[in-house]
Formats: sequence, structure tokens, C-alpha cells
Amino acid sequence: MMNDMSDTFLYTSPLDPRAKPLIDELIHEYDSRYGNYFNAEGAAAELNRYPPEAFAPPHGNFLLLIRGGETIGGGAFKNYDERTAEFKRIWTRSDLRRQGLARKVLVELEAQAARQGYSRIYLTTGFRQPEAVGLYLNYGYTALFDTSVDPEIYKSLPFEKDITHLAEPAHEDAEPRLRVAGANF
Repeated sequence: MMNDMSDTFLYTSPLDPRAKPLIDELIHEYDSRYGNYFNAEGAAAELNRYPPEAFAPPHGNFLLLIRGGETIGGGAFKNYDERTAEFKRIWTRSDLRRQGLARKVLVELEAQAARQGYSRIYLTTGFRQPEAVGLYLNYGYTALFDTSVDPEIYKSLPFEKDITHLAEPAHEDAEPRLRVAGANF
């Protein structure tokens, strides 16, 4: 029997057991980059700052990228304001980086935010995450800070992107579908 190694998007909840490996690695990575720089309790406290319901439709969503039955990436968004979705925790497994997975997650989250009626994305990343800064700048996000100065003075680096061009006519069924990453259907 052949293993299916295609990448599949799955919309679920932060409480889904398939999210745990991703969240555990994210906590480890944040703790190793920042320690308790932002929060005395570390990254776990930061990741638990928002209740799981914040990432549930109709105002938010939580996405996992699955390959061969394993979670390899993910991300989420929540309501920021009436027209803006705030992206949170876009992440890929550290041993699978430099394959365009974060970009796949970003593109899918943008499309889903548009399907749920948002026309703008807002997000922040930390000053010790140059890979994320590069991803956002290379994918059409506008830095809301001066990129010519040391990012540590800002601590949190905000970005925005207009996604009005992704808007589709409203459908009653704005629920996401199980999708194969990169497939256009």
C-alpha cells in the first residue's frame, strides 16, 4: 500500500490532538529564541493568551497542514476588527523548513479570511524571527515599522496586507473544506 504524502489543509481547533506536536514545537522554539523576554511564564503563557474559541468560525479559524498523517505546519486567525483578520502562529515543523510550507499556510489563511468576509490582514512577529519578516515582506505585506533600524527596539513587528482582491461573492456556506495544499478547486 502506498502512503499518501500530499499536503492537506485541515480546518479544526487548537484543541485538536493533531495540533499538539505543532504547538509543543512552537513553544520550544519561542522559548529558545526569547526565553521569558516577553512574559515571565514563557511562550506557553503567550500561546494560551487567547481562548480556543477566538480561532473558531465565524470570526476566526485554525488550520493544520497535514502530510502523511503528521502535522507539519499550521496557523490561525481571529477577529481584529470588522474588516481585519489577525493572523497568529503561522508555523512549520523545523525539520521541514525551506520548502515553501509557511507560504502555503499563509496563502490558504488569506483565502479563508477572504471567504469569511475579511478584506485586510494584520499580524505581528517577533524581532528575533527574521525568517518570518522575510516571508511577509516577500509576500506583499507592508511593514508598519521602520525596517532600516534594529528590530529589537520595536520588540513586536507589525505587518498588514489588503486582501480585497481575494473577495468572492458571499456564499451561505463560508465553511472551509478539506483541501489538498496547492490544489486549485
